[in-house]
Amino acid sequence: MTNHYRVAVIGSTGRGNYGHALDEAWLEIPETSIVAVADDDADGLKTASERLGVTKLYPDYRVMLQKEKPDIVAICTRWLDQHRDMILASTAVGAHVYMEKPFCRTLLEADEIVRSCEQAHVKLCIAHPTRFSPTLETLKELIGNGVIGDVLEYRGRGKEDRRGGGEDLWVLGTHVMDMILALGGQPQWCFATVTEGGVAVRENHVTEGKEGIGLLAGDTVRSMYGMPDGSTAYFASKRHMRGRPSRYGLQIFGSRGVIELLEGPLPSVKYLADPSWSPGRSNAHWQNISSAGIGVPEPLKAPISSRHYLGIKELIHAIENDCQPKGSVYDARNATEMILAIFDSHRMGKPVSLPLNNRQHPLSMLS
Repeated sequence: MTNHYRVAVIGSTGRGNYGHALDEAWLEIPETSIVAVADDDADGLKTASERLGVTKLYPDYRVMLQKEKPDIVAICTRWLDQHRDMILASTAVGAHVYMEKPFCRTLLEADEIVRSCEQAHVKLCIAHPTRFSPTLETLKELIGNGVIGDVLEYRGRGKEDRRGGGEDLWVLGTHVMDMILALGGQPQWCFATVTEGGVAVRENHVTEGKEGIGLLAGDTVRSMYGMPDGSTAYFASKRHMRGRPSRYGLQIFGSRGVIELLEGPLPSVKYLADPSWSPGRSNAHWQNISSAGIGVPEPLKAPISSRHYLGIKELIHAIENDCQPKGSVYDARNATEMILAIFDSHRMGKPVSLPLNNRQHPLSMLS
């Protein structure tokens, strides 16, 4: 018999809202039903009730969790300053968590969340959709079979719009960091610089970031990571340098070719069989990669193409098999660690080893 899961939704209209329609995603999952919704904005709560067809409404998510005792909590708001408290309130009632990215603001918060999940024996899954994609599994197999030869570089960039630099690193870089982790494993070290107007960021540049990000600085970030296989990963972002089409995503450069990976449940993936990495010289042409392989049309359609469908299914699988899901609380902490390592390396002026010894926010320690 199929298990059925009671889901409680937490949103916060005006402060991260409901993420990328993370609340409505459960309506596509027959194993779940939304039993209650919480929103501290009265108008937002009413609208969510109508949108989700839910009658149990709460202005305080803590009260909702204590009264409803859900099996799963959907933490939908994007704003980071609420994530830690929402997760801890969920694990306190023994509920599993599916949540919007980014994870949290500091490694102290991340460590506390990991402990709470371990102690409550619950699973947490973060909404990095590419992590759950069947195309990613195909891509990992192709790379493992040497389609681009030995991996030499991972090269990622953010959207580089008005948020370019530190904000881009947090909001969109979290996806790129998770892609690097999924394909290459956890980096061993990070070396980075953060600048504002061409000047190295110091204490006077640090501000409170938008959307509850916490301490933030820099209109430009440049970073490199030492990967377990001896390759190097890079991430960079500079404000107002947005490309059209966007450069946002990850490229993997190997001794025999290049793969480009964008973000999403069925992401655009392209392959260039060119050891020179220069199609202008080699006359090589980019080929599409689908979940079925190189040059094969994508056979998968909705609901798999929905942004959260595969992630929610992954969480349910992990609950029923008592295993860690892809995109687990540990993966979420690792992506956060890669982000904060950039600021810590900049603060120290040298490479820093991962995992970081420093669990404080590095920008709080700048002089």
